[in-house]
Amino acid sequence: MSASDRIERMRARLHQALRPTVMDVVDESHLHAGHVGAQSGRGHYRLHIVSRQFEGLLPLARHRAVYEALGEMMQTDIHALSIQALTPEETQPR
Repeated sequence: MSASDRIERMRARLHQALRPTVMDVVDESHLHAGHVGAQSGRGHYRLHIVSRQFEGLLPLARHRAVYEALGEMMQTDIHALSIQALTPEETQPR
């Protein structure tokens, strides 16, 4: 599977489960060339996601919601995932 196909699958799963208002998935695998995780073919990604689904959830619960949405991809396609999960209110300037 190509990196762009993998990102599209990630985006589709996250969109279906979390209905984000903002979502940015960046493949950072090239930054980890030679890393043990990179040898398995699984990727390194950075996720910025904004969703009302995160309201009232602590950061750990938000991460768990993302992991649940991605399902088996966390075992088969993703080696590392950096997550910034916010509510719409948390993105507003103060």
